[in-house]
Amino acid sequence: MQTILVTDEPEFWSFLSEKTEIVDAVDYLSNIDYTNGYHYRVINLCNSHEYQSVGYYVSLLAEARGHKIIPSVIAIQDVMNSSLAKTLSDALEAEIDHELHGLKSEEFVLSVYFGKNVAAKYDVLAKKLHQLLPLPMFRVYFKHARHWHIKQIKPVNIESVLPQHLEFMKEAACRYFEKKRFHNHRPKARYYDLAILHNPNESTPPSDKDALKKFMGAGHELGIDVSLIEKSDFKNLAEYDGLFIRETTSIDHHTYSFARKAYAEHMMVIDDPVSILKCCNKVYLAELTRRHNIPSPKTWILNQQNLDKMNKVLSYPCVLKKPDSAFSQGVIKVEDYSALTKAIKPFFNSSDLIIAQEFLPTDYDWRIGIFDNKPIFACKYYMAAGHWQIYNWKEDEKHEDFVGDFDTVHVEDVPKEVIATALKATKLIGDGLYGVDLKQVGQQCYVIEVNDNPNLDSGVEDQALGDEMYASIMKVFLQRMQRLHGHE
Repeated sequence: MQTILVTDEPEFWSFLSEKTEIVDAVDYLSNIDYTNGYHYRVINLCNSHEYQSVGYYVSLLAEARGHKIIPSVIAIQDVMNSSLAKTLSDALEAEIDHELHGLKSEEFVLSVYFGKNVAAKYDVLAKKLHQLLPLPMFRVYFKHARHWHIKQIKPVNIESVLPQHLEFMKEAACRYFEKKRFHNHRPKARYYDLAILHNPNESTPPSDKDALKKFMGAGHELGIDVSLIEKSDFKNLAEYDGLFIRETTSIDHHTYSFARKAYAEHMMVIDDPVSILKCCNKVYLAELTRRHNIPSPKTWILNQQNLDKMNKVLSYPCVLKKPDSAFSQGVIKVEDYSALTKAIKPFFNSSDLIIAQEFLPTDYDWRIGIFDNKPIFACKYYMAAGHWQIYNWKEDEKHEDFVGDFDTVHVEDVPKEVIATALKATKLIGDGLYGVDLKQVGQQCYVIEVNDNPNLDSGVEDQALGDEMYASIMKVFLQRMQRLHGHE
């Protein structure tokens, strides 16, 4: 994807001519070369982004052409909205108070130029504001009344850059456009940029390093530029066309913030925020399967007030689950009511509701991978040695008994009722990437849970399809990115 700087003051920005192509705003709006379907990243540095100004139309038409635009029309409208100041104040309350603590005055103004401030001590605050408000340049007005809060936000153009800040602003612009993602002009065959969010330090990531490499290779074969990104790359997210989250997701976590931002930017995103919200809460999933008559173990929803009452209908042993548990953590088996009341107390520290589920002993759980409403892999995950779960968290992660064995099975060899039940469950969530855990007891198949962020590891889930598994997933990304940009 080629980056261009669009402005109504091309002479002023000429100092960036060696770092990026500079295009006159009128030329961008009228020249057929910029409407021919080629995929550009557009940095809009027009003097005004007011409604129906030239700068406004640059962002508006860039979106219509399927170009990646900074700032987006949404970002422009956000700045015009008076409620944005309060929203940002609430989101950054602790950081603002920490950074501005000790100031003697009751007002403070912070100028942010391409994510930087002239005073290095405010760099962290400037960076966080820039992450939440992807405008190239803006000014934030703070006021102190019991605590510091944002009073107003105003975009900055070249005419409103303070004279003493001009050289610094130019240096910040140079650093901004020097970053690899900007000056790396790629072959025209590559129209789309896909970011894969991962955490290289995660102990049990949903995809190992080899799998990530295979995703990147499969994407490149299809003409997609695939980049690995981390938590610190949040501010650059809008520069991509799609986001693939390969880090364990959670609601109160940066993975959800990434998904939500990608969704707001009209990017193709897996896992999408709706799927994360639904799949990360087992209370929701229990109610969903019950309402739609999807076979699942008997499930009860417990709170601190109904324990005695629910004991009359519970069957033992049963499994207690925190609503947001993952990788079998926050899941325990209890043999009787006494054990339940003792074990459940810590659970209530983080949730008002707890799931209790009928215990169905089996040698293995099915995991059916579903993407785009189609099965893409099938695995039997066996219980850890001497344990009732796939993971035995009482063992060290490096111990051979920490996790059970597995068998990867061709989808066509899986019992039809297993596939049908898995598909029935995921269609209630969406058309994203899911891993459905099921138990087969006799002829009956039970949904245990639906995961929004299933494991896709080299040598495990890909054993049946090999590299085709990665290619099939990347093909869906390509199709959906094409659809979003009207290129089908």
